[in-house]
Amino acid sequence: QVQVVESEGGLVQPGGSLRLSCAASGSIFRLNAMAWYRQAPGKQRELVASITSGGVTDYADSVKGRFTISSENAKNTVYLQMNSLNVEDTAVYYCRFRIGYTYYWGRGTQVTVSS
Repeated sequence: QVQVVESEGGLVQPGGSLRLSCAASGSIFRLNAMAWYRQAPGKQRELVASITSGGVTDYADSVKGRFTISSENAKNTVYLQMNSLNVEDTAVYYCRFRIGYTYYWGRGTQVTVSS
């Protein structure tokens, strides 16, 4: 039994910053990897950033240099720090955990970048 709680997004101006967090709780015997995805209207869901339990990170080209993924493994929590946001970043953002052999998804939160 695993529960995933995702923080709320919000409305930010272009060039602004926003920090998302996502925490898993319950029967967690091995947290292997965490990731953030996003889905814009009419688009496929895409991988934004990922981090392994060993701290190895990867980013989509579109967010490199602007977004930072981090984690607190002991708290089963993943963060996404988003800087220099632009309108193309507008999407529903989802966190995902791989725990053992199973994937667990957050419900998604809307991030809107607009002036």
